[in-house]
Amino acid sequence: MIQGKLIAAVALGVLLMAGCRKNPASSAAHSNRVRVGYIGLTCEAPIYAAYERGFFKEEGLEPELVKCNWATYKDALALGSYDITHHLVMYFLKPIEQGLDVRFLAGIHRGCLRVQAGVKTNIHTIQDLKGKRIGVPGMGTPPFVFANRVFGTHGIDAGKDITWKVFPAGELGLAIDKGEVDAVADAEPIGSLLIAEGKVRNIADQIMDAPYKDEYCCEVIANGKWVDANPDTAARATRALLKGAKWVETNPKAAALMAVEKKYLASTPELNTAALARLRYVPSVHLAEESVHAAAREMKVAKMLSPETDTEALAKRAFMHLDGVTDEWIKTLEVEKIAGGQVSPDEDIRLIAALVEKDTEDSCCRRKMFDQPDQDAPNLADPDAPCVQKNIIAAQK
Repeated sequence: MIQGKLIAAVALGVLLMAGCRKNPASSAAHSNRVRVGYIGLTCEAPIYAAYERGFFKEEGLEPELVKCNWATYKDALALGSYDITHHLVMYFLKPIEQGLDVRFLAGIHRGCLRVQAGVKTNIHTIQDLKGKRIGVPGMGTPPFVFANRVFGTHGIDAGKDITWKVFPAGELGLAIDKGEVDAVADAEPIGSLLIAEGKVRNIADQIMDAPYKDEYCCEVIANGKWVDANPDTAARATRALLKGAKWVETNPKAAALMAVEKKYLASTPELNTAALARLRYVPSVHLAEESVHAAAREMKVAKMLSPETDTEALAKRAFMHLDGVTDEWIKTLEVEKIAGGQVSPDEDIRLIAALVEKDTEDSCCRRKMFDQPDQDAPNLADPDAPCVQKNIIAAQK
């Protein structure tokens, strides 16, 4: 089936190493040096663009990319293994509540998470999900957190009223087909693929539904001690990442191709374009700060934050304003438009899925999943390369 093979091949997040590769010694003593963490995800395109297009150097910085993985990412940032990155608001808020010293600095892209019900079910509203079985790529993953947030604000106790079932992300559509779940919580490009195949209908969509549609899924986030010691460097690094975001929004196809050619992730240009074109990279500072406040409030309602937590105080502690990083500056930001770097209207995800179905029918025929987090990524051009379904879980951010 198209969805199974396509999702198996995308590999938005390949876990190559057990931890961050570089020396964890602080770069605070070097005001023009900045270490930027990344995992190897499609949505990290602004990081790749800022590095490859020279946006960090335009800000007078000496950038160093630090390859990390999901398991250690939050702690690695707090401990100083790298200085700055962009990542998920809802992924970091609970650790910040618990004392993790990191700061959000600006918004990178809008959300890509969804709750979807099988088209053969009678589920049409969020309330209809009460008492139902919901498939997720993992407990604690962003789709799980988003679903919990949605349920909490609609009076549904996600711990009592929902039966959670975990599947590899590439098998969520199969779980719907087999009737093992009534609905799923997922992220792009999985949500669009399931819609395109006629398997599901949207119940809650972070891209389309209020209040989520105006919130930032991922924001620039930095080590707190590093920002305090190097506010000017942090501001310059943030501006480079925001310029990277605007460049990706302007040139999604070029950004997708660059990420694959430079081997930041294991995918194909077509697959990466399909995933990247679904995200909105429209930088902001004010809306990013509002997003942190909104996410904190609703996560508390959903019992993902402590009932004693003052969410306004938490959001104020979590978000930091830097000199020179403003919405007024963003309005003046201009980037080059690359010829052929855009996605034309006829290049929707269904056409790309059909292309990939044809091209990968022989080369991605097995459903073997990696068990070792430091195993090398597959070569998708090799007809004997195993599929990479397990690693797509990282795409659930």
